[in-house]
Amino acid sequence: MAADIYNVLFLCTGNSARSIIAEAILNREGMGRFKAYSAGSHPKDAVHPYTLDLLDGLNFDTSFARSKSWEEFTAPDAPVMDFVFTVCDQAAAEACPVWPGQPMSAHWGVPDPAAAEGNEAFRRLAFSDTFRMLNNRISIFTSLPLSSLDSLSLQKHLDEIGQKTDHANPSEPA
Repeated sequence: MAADIYNVLFLCTGNSARSIIAEAILNREGMGRFKAYSAGSHPKDAVHPYTLDLLDGLNFDTSFARSKSWEEFTAPDAPVMDFVFTVCDQAAAEACPVWPGQPMSAHWGVPDPAAAEGNEAFRRLAFSDTFRMLNNRISIFTSLPLSSLDSLSLQKHLDEIGQKTDHANPSEPA
């Protein structure tokens, strides 16, 4: 993993919210060290409009955003991935896609904001929470000294990032 730029793929089921948000965050926060992509095992017809509203409101470029199948990244001319992170929510019995090959991988499960129920404000809050959780994890990831970590240490760090319990609980103080 001696690349100057690390390719990172975020996978989820629908590729309409979580993985798109993660792609946007890493492409901005990765400061040229990372190139992020996203895909889904069963992509939706379009990116969720609340995803686009949230990212646009935070001044992210959303011109890249489209819901696509992970099969696009299995083609012979596709970029070789250094990291693959699944962001689907196994706790909600959601099936996570499995990536073939040997990239470093970890599960960074986040509840699906597109599945949130309630009034519009509550559903939009779910997207904001997803952004916050992924932003926290990606910030930790981009701070890792990748070139100085051996594979086992790096894998341990990646797994620990995914186990962060950073879900907001409105009944507890921040």
